[in-house]
Amino acid sequence: MKSGILLLAASLAAASMPLSAAQLYQWKDAQGRMVYSDQPPPPSVRNAQQKSFKGSVIEGGESYAAKTAREKYPITLYANDCGAPCEQARQLLSERGVPYSSKDPQASPEAQAELQKLTGQLRVPVLVVGSDKLNGFETGQWQSALDRAGYPKSAPPGRKPAATPAPAAAPAPAPAQ
Repeated sequence: MKSGILLLAASLAAASMPLSAAQLYQWKDAQGRMVYSDQPPPPSVRNAQQKSFKGSVIEGGESYAAKTAREKYPITLYANDCGAPCEQARQLLSERGVPYSSKDPQASPEAQAELQKLTGQLRVPVLVVGSDKLNGFETGQWQSALDRAGYPKSAPPGRKPAATPAPAAAPAPAPAQ
């Protein structure tokens, strides 16, 4: 229901505005309900947020579909410098505008242990979409998994998200002599 109200408010706001970016205001009313409007909130409202949007992308750069998919089915890519398969994997995620966490099992003992536990081996690339895992890169399988999760088929115009970098691995202790 809330998404329907948001969609209605956004549609009305977009329809009443010229082709330039439309404004959307968000705040909680006295009863604690979230309010979305193309009109500024009353002066008594605190913590109102103003957002600009074009089409289905609200300021912040992420479409509603991508945000929903990201929350329900987060993506982790296990990859390193494995050559073409890892590069193609990164390129596919970038072209679709998919936000993802990247983990390099060669650079991080923690990522290596996670990958070993997840797949029983250390081969990359591995894509994890929510609780589904795909070993090796195969365009059709990866596209299907992203489609099932509800990710958009392409990035919004002019936006290609960067991977969320994995935490830096702690340096290995010097060997005892």
